[in-house]
Parts: sequence; C-alpha cells; structure tokens
Amino acid sequence: MEEQARAYLDQIPFWTRKKNTLDAVGDFLKALGDPQKRMKIIHVAGTNGKGSVCADLTAILTQAGYRVGTFISPHLVDVKERFLLNGRQISEEAFEAGFCRVRAVTEAMMEQGYCHPTFFEFVFLMAMTIYGELQPDFVVLETGLGGRLDTTNAVDRPVVCVITSISLDHTMYLGDTIAKIASEKAGIIKPGIPIIFDDNQPEASAVIRAKAMEVHAPAYPVGEEKSYRDVKFVAPYQAMNAALAVEVLRVLNLPGITDKTCRKGLEQVHWPGRMEQVEPDIWLDGAHNPGGIRAFIRAVKETAAGKASGEQLHLLFAAVSDKDYHEMIRMLCRELPLSRVTVVHLSSERGLDPEILADQFRSAGCAQVEAFGNTKEALHAAIAGKGSGDRLYVVGSLYLIGEIKKLLQETGRKQDA
Repeated sequence: MEEQARAYLDQIPFWTRKKNTLDAVGDFLKALGDPQKRMKIIHVAGTNGKGSVCADLTAILTQAGYRVGTFISPHLVDVKERFLLNGRQISEEAFEAGFCRVRAVTEAMMEQGYCHPTFFEFVFLMAMTIYGELQPDFVVLETGLGGRLDTTNAVDRPVVCVITSISLDHTMYLGDTIAKIASEKAGIIKPGIPIIFDDNQPEASAVIRAKAMEVHAPAYPVGEEKSYRDVKFVAPYQAMNAALAVEVLRVLNLPGITDKTCRKGLEQVHWPGRMEQVEPDIWLDGAHNPGGIRAFIRAVKETAAGKASGEQLHLLFAAVSDKDYHEMIRMLCRELPLSRVTVVHLSSERGLDPEILADQFRSAGCAQVEAFGNTKEALHAAIAGKGSGDRLYVVGSLYLIGEIKKLLQETGRKQDA
C-alpha cells in the first residue's frame, strides 16, 4: 500500500496544477474534522532558515519532554521525510492512514465540485490528519511558498508565528523587492498572536512591524546581537536560526524549557542538506538563492579557516530555471577560490541546461568547468577529480541534494545518521 500511496503522490503534479483558495483548503480541513483546531501550532515562514528553525524548535521541545509533530518541505529522498514526530519520520502505518483518509475526503469533495488538491495541499492535509491522530503537544508547521496565500495559512490560530531571514527568491510569485516579499511572508501574522522575526534586514523588518501593529500582534525582533553562541554550529548562520527558536520558546514560557534544555537540544540537531558533512571532505548544502549562497560562502570560509594552504576547493552545482543563478554563480566565483567546478542537469523539468551553467561559471572567471547530463556521472567525476584532502561542496538546489543523497545511499557511501 505504501508504494501505491507514494506513486499516487508523485503523479499529482502531472495532472493537478490549479491551486485551491485558502477558503477551499479550509473546507477540506472541515471535512477532515478540523484537526488543526485541536493543535498548538508554531507557524514558520521566511526565505532562508525555515527548515533549520523548525529543526531547532523540534529538538529543544523534544529534549524538554514534549511530543512534537513537524511538517517540513521539501523532502530530499522520500516524501515521508515531511512528516516527523520528535524529529523522526512517522511510521508507515501513520503515513498510510493519513493518505487514505485524505484521498477518501478528496474523492468526496470532488463529487461536490471541488478541485483535486495540489501535491503540497494534499501532503499538508495529510499532516493535519496525521497529527490530529497522533496528538503531539506541539506541531511545528513550515510554510511552502510565501505566507499570505500559502496553503498552511489555512491555519488561523497558531500559538505563535515565526519569520526567518528574508531575501529575494521566487520573485515571479512573491514580488521583486524585499518589501514585497516581506509583505507576503508577513501574511501569516494573526491578530493577537506573537510574532518572532529576524531583525537583520531593515526593509523587511519595517514591513513585519507594520503588519504586527496593524493586527495588534506582539512583535519580538531578534537581531544579530542575540545570535545563540552557546553551541558550536557547523555553519555560522545556524546561530541566528537557533536564536529565533530560543526566543519563540522564551515567549511561549513553557515549563521545562531552560538554558540547559536549549543547549542540549541544539547540540543534537541534525538537518539534512544544510552544510551536512557526509564524508570527511564532502559537504552538502541546499543553498538555492543569493541569500542562501551568501550564507553558504560564509560557512565555507569558516570551515576552511586554519586548513592547509595546499587544499583545493571543488564545487558540484546545479540550479533550476526560476532561480537567480547568474547572481549565485557570480558570488561563488568572486568570493571562493574554486579550483574545479562540475555542473549538472537536474532530473527535474525545471533543471537548467548544464552548458548554460558552465558558460556562466567560465564567464565569471572559473577556468576548469565540466558539464554533465546526469547526477551520477557528475558525482563520479567530481569525486574522481578531487585530490586527497581537497574539499568538495555540493550546492545550488535542494533537488540536487536529494539526488546526491539517493546516490550515496545506493552506493553505500557513508552518510551521517
């Protein structure tokens, strides 16, 4: 049954592209018994760092003895990665039960004239159904795209809202300025519900503050000076994400949440595809927009600090067509001493022609660039071309990270647990 469920979900994007309105999503939830109304939901939006904040919140709450459901996106290898309980994937039984319940309701709603849910709408409805049955103490809910019109915004009474760092991404959907994108993200802010937000981008902060004031939502800004320094993180940007999570829990004022709990929880966080070291000299990072690449570059420089001067830095890169890959490549070539670049075409229909990417890298000053049509060949070439002790970073798209992780699993190469 589980393979039938996965096959059904995989096929949804091919024949269902029309997005339902939030009112329609609300009708689906009502048909499911409005499970979200019985949950304490922490709603998280933002351009970069959403997943990390969700992971941090989950780890700390779990460390304090709470049961935590976490709904995240995207998945890297298996769709079940989107549904977590205490940081681990839910059981196959819970997954199948959630799928069957949503499919049955979907068929009934379609008979009434409703559109079939999109892929994201379907898995969101599954999450609400699954956590409605599992009854965790808290549900950490990550938005998919934007905020105001995002499917998850059908949840109208979270216990707290969070907005992570904001930068230019998905501009064709969310707007072409920081202020416009911030306005979409701020759409998750609810009357009277606390909003915790990254206060390091003045233009975004002004929009968030204005929205909070408009709906009388208590606002709690978190600036760089509050970055959480009690834990050594692999990437420096994780200190800011941790600070947001800690501030959320401070505002909620929950029993059992102490400085020690926060520290111990954060020490145990493992977030796949975010500066994830899969071998001593290979890292995976899902940075896929200029803001993410900026944070990635900072992390690489810190990782390389104090290393032998003879080490070389290799890059395996891919991107999808609706991202600002021109700026991403320019930043990478300007800021990092890249010895060798391997580019590849993703299996996604949105994947860019690798020759286009290769030309971009060459134009930006990288001389040694190879292009491949599939990830298996690209990974083999990138590893084969790397000298002993050299570092290989895989970056540019979460689709790429998923494909690489699947290949590593199939070949039995070491990955972090």
